Amino acid sequence: MEKILKKLTYPDPKPNQVFYEETFWAKQAYICGIDEVGRGCLAGPVITSAVILFPFATHPLLKDSKILSEKNRLTAAQWILKNSWFSYGIVDNSEIDRINIYKATQEAMRQAVYGLFSQAIGPWRPETILIDAMPLVVPYLSPMPEIISFPYGESRSISIAAASILAKVKRDELITRMGAYFPGYSFEEHKGYGTSDHQNALLVKGPSLLHRATFIENFLPKEVVHEPTTDKQGSFLQA
Repeated sequence: MEKILKKLTYPDPKPNQVFYEETFWAKQAYICGIDEVGRGCLAGPVITSAVILFPFATHPLLKDSKILSEKNRLTAAQWILKNSWFSYGIVDNSEIDRINIYKATQEAMRQAVYGLFSQAIGPWRPETILIDAMPLVVPYLSPMPEIISFPYGESRSISIAAASILAKVKRDELITRMGAYFPGYSFEEHKGYGTSDHQNALLVKGPSLLHRATFIENFLPKEVVHEPTTDKQGSFLQA
C-alpha cells in the first residue's frame, strides 16, 4: 500500500475520485472516509460522519456536499445509507466553546470512528482511514488503521464525499428541528451559518442557547454575548 499512501499526499491536478477505493477493493480491502460539517457556523453542533462503502458501490452524486442541491444531497444520502456502513459524531455548541472548534471537530471524528469500528468486525474492518484536511489520532483501535488526511478530500475520494453528504444531511435535519424552539433566527434557512439575516437577528434578539459564544463575540456587545435568550417554549433540550 506504500504507493497508494504516497499518492494520497500529493494530489493530481485532475484526481480520479474512485482511485483509492478501487485500488483497495481490488485487493479485497476496505477503506473509510471521514468528513465534517458545521465548523464555520455561528450556532449549533459540528457533525461528522465516517463511511465504509460496500465494495464497488459507486454513484454519480458522490460529490462534495456543498456543490449538490438539497434534492440531490437527499437522493445521495438515501443511496449511501443503503450501500455502506456508517456512523456519526456530534459535538454541541457548548463543548465547542469549551475546547475550541478544531478540537471539537477532532472529537466528533473520533466519535464517528469508534461508532463505525464497533460495527466493523471481521474482514470488512478498514485498513485505511481517509480524512478531509484534518489530522487525527484515534487511540485504542486495534489493529490501528493507517490514517491519512489531505485537502480537497471530497473531490479525491468517494468515501470522503459520502461522509460529507451524510454529515450535511444529518446536521441540516438536526438544526432545523432545534431551530423550531428558537423562532426568529430562521435556523431552518441558514442552518446556523453567518448570513446577513442571521447576524441581524442576533443584533435584535441576542444569542440563543444554540449559539457559539466564542464565534459571535467579535460582532456583538459583550453584555449581549453572555446573556443567551430563551423562547417561551423553552430550550430544545427540555422538549
